[in-house]
Amino acid sequence: MNAPVLQSHLAGQWFGHASAEVLCDASTGVAVAHTHAERPDFAAALRHGRSVGVRGLLALDFQERAQRLRALAKLLTEHKEELYRWSACTGATRSDGWIDIEGGIGTLFAYAAMGSNELPSGNVLHEGPVVPLGKKGHFVGSHILVPREGVALHINAFNFPVWGLLEKFAPSFLAGMPCIAKPATSTSYLTEALVRLMLKWGGLPEGSLQLVIGSTGDLLDRLDGQDVVTFTGSAATAAKLRANPNLIARGVPFNAEADSLNSAILAPDVGTEHAEFDLFADEVVREMRVKSGQKCTAIRRVLVPRKHLDAMQQLLRDKLAALVVGDPRHEGVHMGPLANKAQQADVQAQLGKLREVCSTVFEGGLNGQFLADDADTGAFAAPMLLLCERPFEVSAVHEVEVFGPVSTLLPYDDLDEALALAARGQGSLVATLATRDLATAAYAVRRAAVHHGRVLVLDAEAAAESTGHGSPLPQLKHGGPGRAGGGEELGGMRAVVHYLQRAAVQGSPTMVAAVVGEYVRGARRIETEVHPFRRHFEDLQIGASLLTHRRTVTEADIVAFGGISGDYFYMHFDAIAAAQSPFGQRIAHGYFVLSAAAGLFVSPAPGPVLANYGLDTLRFVKPVRIGDTIQARLTCKRKIDRHKTDAQGRGQGVVAWDVEVRNQDDELVASYDILTLVAKLERA
Repeated sequence: MNAPVLQSHLAGQWFGHASAEVLCDASTGVAVAHTHAERPDFAAALRHGRSVGVRGLLALDFQERAQRLRALAKLLTEHKEELYRWSACTGATRSDGWIDIEGGIGTLFAYAAMGSNELPSGNVLHEGPVVPLGKKGHFVGSHILVPREGVALHINAFNFPVWGLLEKFAPSFLAGMPCIAKPATSTSYLTEALVRLMLKWGGLPEGSLQLVIGSTGDLLDRLDGQDVVTFTGSAATAAKLRANPNLIARGVPFNAEADSLNSAILAPDVGTEHAEFDLFADEVVREMRVKSGQKCTAIRRVLVPRKHLDAMQQLLRDKLAALVVGDPRHEGVHMGPLANKAQQADVQAQLGKLREVCSTVFEGGLNGQFLADDADTGAFAAPMLLLCERPFEVSAVHEVEVFGPVSTLLPYDDLDEALALAARGQGSLVATLATRDLATAAYAVRRAAVHHGRVLVLDAEAAAESTGHGSPLPQLKHGGPGRAGGGEELGGMRAVVHYLQRAAVQGSPTMVAAVVGEYVRGARRIETEVHPFRRHFEDLQIGASLLTHRRTVTEADIVAFGGISGDYFYMHFDAIAAAQSPFGQRIAHGYFVLSAAAGLFVSPAPGPVLANYGLDTLRFVKPVRIGDTIQARLTCKRKIDRHKTDAQGRGQGVVAWDVEVRNQDDELVASYDILTLVAKLERA
């Protein structure tokens, strides 16, 4: 079977027929694909993304795009075996492929859930609070986040052809920004297979995802201030791209996540008899084995107390000796080859620099045996563990990265030495600290956080569920300072915000409310004879409001609430102690005020409001004393249509209600938002 010519997908079309560079199977050296020779029209691709792509994405709102992400994740799950077949060609074992493929799909699911739970309907994200800018409440200000009207260029590394695309695509798509994906050429056949599945599905708006196979040509020179560049790869390449004159001149945001010399520190309190000692060794070996050490988060420097150096060396030797290296399609293989022959040559070259200044603790493959049909044709590299006895005197161990299954042991004498050595990496994505001591963790993490984007504190308790040193998670920031690129990816909604433009908005409360899409205190309200709780989701208007009747708080109320709740705090029941307090007398329970307010505004009969599932921004502003009279105002603040139905197929949406509770002097005593599920109209 002839190796196919991979195609780019730009300006709505697949193109490329003439073969150019040959791409080979990492294990066998057999050609699996070719890049195409035709030069892309990047001007047309950018026009397509900025026009068709932007229009298509903004025809959907945040909630609808979250739904599309979820549906896409389900589709890719159904077709994942197609991706696994291509993944084996990259040298990935099944477990390596799981991280790449199902880790990428899991990221789609995660951002779908975040979008559904945290983003509004519409395409304006209000980043409050609203702040008064005038003395009489007629002039206020706030911030909004809106989708950019440009294209995100996602440049990815060779090691994670699926996850690398999806972890960037998910937040940019959710933000409403079309993207052009540029995978590393050597494993782009897997990314092309992924993109074909995504586009064939038909659920992505036209122009929302484009693909470049091969060189980016003059693409960077054509970007403008509405566009964004995200990059994953080497620190050297990140520095080169960041310096592009056009990006600098036009202020194009550039976010880099670069490989780094990550550390693992075995704290001085961990002894050979502790579980953490073995767990630490497992973490080091795992990071050498997974993806054959070809990870920007892999452990390159292993910091061990000098008193435990011999024991740790022997433990690591034993664990590394058990690894079987070979073609991942052979049963029993633990670690596959490097991505290609060029990567193999680079690993050998960089390893040579370290071997000049380090001794060898373990060198796998000395007998030349790899579990493969023809080891010479593959890009195999055996695991290698080095030792640098004088890590403060040898700079190479803190500067030279071998992007493969190689780690270096660095002995230290006290914890401050270990932290200083970790900092010599000049900025890293992640560090692991194995410790049993709480004070050690608190001290070391604060120090290490200055130089690392993420810190894993490893102990026996965490190990049972830990995702490990090298696994970035959608909910947590991925990125690091200095050499690691200085950028941030993932991190929950932080990644979505990266693709949105922040703007300050000033005006009257009514105008600002219209802009941000939610009620702002001081804005005009809508008061009708129909109780807001009697209206279905579609009929509710932002600003619909109810001013309740009044209620005077009595001593009997306080006594009864204390008896029901069991809350006999002295401020409610001890007249002498209360008189000596700043309040001067007994006061009502804050939660009584909350409950009494609910009694004032709730419409008790069955109706569209299905459930109250939470409170936000609750503040007790002033005390309520015996004899005070309270009154509540309930206002529809925000509506979110999540396009969901209940078990009976009836639609429902989320409504947030602004609640103000005031006393007889019109002073605010309590303030909060209530979150409710509200039924939609049942239409024939």
